[in-house]
Amino acid sequence: MSLAAVAAHQPASVPASVIDDLDLAIDRAAVALRREQRGDGHFAFDLEADATIPAEYVMLRHFLGEPDDTIEAKIGAYLRRTQEAHGGWPLLHGGPLNVSASVKAYVALRMVGDAAAAPHMLKARDAILAAGGAAHSNVFTRTALALFGMVPWRAVPVMPIEIMNAPSWFPFHIYRISYWARDTLVPLLVLMALKPRGVNPRGIDIPELFVTPPERVRIWPKGTNQVGGWGIIFGALDKVLQAAEPYFPKGKRQSAIDKAVAFVRARLNGEDGLGAIYPAMANTVMMFRVLGVPDDHPDVVLARAAVDKLLAIKDDEAFCQPALSPVWDTALSAHALIEAGGASTRAAERGLAWLKPLQVLDVKGDWAERRPDVRPGGWAFQYRNDHYPDLDDTAVVVMAMDRARSHSGDAGFNESIARAREWVVGLQSKNGGWAAFDADNTATYLNYIPFADHGALLDPPTADVTARVVSMLAQLGEVPDTSPAMKRGLDYLLAEQHPEGGWYGRWGFNFIYGTWSVLCALNAAGLPGDAAPVRRAVAWLLSIQNADGGWGEDDKGYDLAYKGYSPAPSTASQTAWAAIALMAAGEVDHPAVERGIAYLRASQTEDGFWPEEFFTGTGFPRVFYLRYHGYPKFFPLWALARYRNLKHSNSRTVMVGM
Repeated sequence: MSLAAVAAHQPASVPASVIDDLDLAIDRAAVALRREQRGDGHFAFDLEADATIPAEYVMLRHFLGEPDDTIEAKIGAYLRRTQEAHGGWPLLHGGPLNVSASVKAYVALRMVGDAAAAPHMLKARDAILAAGGAAHSNVFTRTALALFGMVPWRAVPVMPIEIMNAPSWFPFHIYRISYWARDTLVPLLVLMALKPRGVNPRGIDIPELFVTPPERVRIWPKGTNQVGGWGIIFGALDKVLQAAEPYFPKGKRQSAIDKAVAFVRARLNGEDGLGAIYPAMANTVMMFRVLGVPDDHPDVVLARAAVDKLLAIKDDEAFCQPALSPVWDTALSAHALIEAGGASTRAAERGLAWLKPLQVLDVKGDWAERRPDVRPGGWAFQYRNDHYPDLDDTAVVVMAMDRARSHSGDAGFNESIARAREWVVGLQSKNGGWAAFDADNTATYLNYIPFADHGALLDPPTADVTARVVSMLAQLGEVPDTSPAMKRGLDYLLAEQHPEGGWYGRWGFNFIYGTWSVLCALNAAGLPGDAAPVRRAVAWLLSIQNADGGWGEDDKGYDLAYKGYSPAPSTASQTAWAAIALMAAGEVDHPAVERGIAYLRASQTEDGFWPEEFFTGTGFPRVFYLRYHGYPKFFPLWALARYRNLKHSNSRTVMVGM
């Protein structure tokens, strides 16, 4: 960071009087959060991505030939509002134009009835053309365009459906890729094999978005990660497959299609959908239509209901969510409410009671391909996703349940906690870390295949998830000297510290998120506050505090050529993470923590919450980001209550895992 940037980020003095009424702020936030609790005890906040998912929902309906004018008018209003001043659509609020998101948003607006000559559409067209045109879209966008005949199928790298027939030792096998890639890809393989064309009832085409007509484009772009030897090898292989695919034996192709359909049907997941994520659900709906499955078939009815369940419909606009996050929202809200104490403790207990029966105890999901002898015992992110529980949610739920039983003395969570611990430890990867959904999902060469231009085909261990598991084990009473799993996880974390002093955050922006996660884990594991890794992390957090007392970080930390922290405006959620991290490191009395708490107190609104338009959640680094609407509702409350509790404590030591 330049000296000027450092000077701009030196914390300014904030009067102590700002935090004098901390109890009032905590009570207001806790009451507001409890007001959001559903009747059955759970919390569920909107999960918003970029323009891509709402646009894809419109494109799905037009592929099927079933436009819905009412909902599409509201999605159109959302897309027009989120168009940036540069004319296009970004990956996150206030960001630069992203060609793929902009192309899909433009197509969707054309489908809902916006004229190509409308001022906002001309502005979007000019911005897209200035960025190279629609030919510079990513693979998933070009695939969506191919389904409407807007680009030829050779614009899409070949992914032969015969992959479904591959033996487990084959270099590309569906269980070698992440769960989200697997569930998205399998129904998509059917579509790519059959190459259908959507109904497109309004006959929309977009030649105006291409610098060179798509039928004349010979070289389609690669992802920034597809370089070096592997990129060259897989690029050459794709050229061979492009020429050979039309001659693949029809019998083997049908066998592979049958296997793909069987895979999907076994994981339909009721009204929560395949993988409980939008791309997999939408591909499933299109797959069934292309295969001629009747609309009244139970599988089709469920698949359609799952997609519509993702809609967030407001008074004047609507958007489609990439997934639903009730387990994550409920577990984190429970932590914040337990920290707030008083009447909020009962609300947390109601949330945990709702979570308890959602534990997956009788389904061995896809994770069992790597760990067949491990008993299930995790929680998923969504309402239901039995084949794909995740380690992060599970660890957070366990820590909340453990806090609740410590408070009440009730043993009702004992069996749930024990089964979850067993499952989590069983999914530790060989390098000592934990990933989100699988163990040892580390076939890195697969990120170089032409189809994987997003660079997110895998689910390797990460510092933030590993930290959550180490925190869980420590809170349950384990110590490195007697817990091999915890010792290996701790060693992994210490080895992953970034030269700047922080830790990479895979699932939240970015080094602040990762550093919060790891400092909580190191404290829980018994690493003293004066240990060198802790001191380096504290020094880094102090160095990046903004002049307003808060903390902020944008997506630049995910750049492949990342050189160091880039200043960004403060947000409530990131300020809460930084403050909680510093308190875990023993710095509750540090002036920087007081300034962070003062920032949160001063930025709280009358409704008890905090405004936060910036995205602070991560789907795929550099490609797909998330705005968790619950983050500014429970994380700041958590930080304020933690600060008050420690200030009233004699030890000044955080005694829980996070």
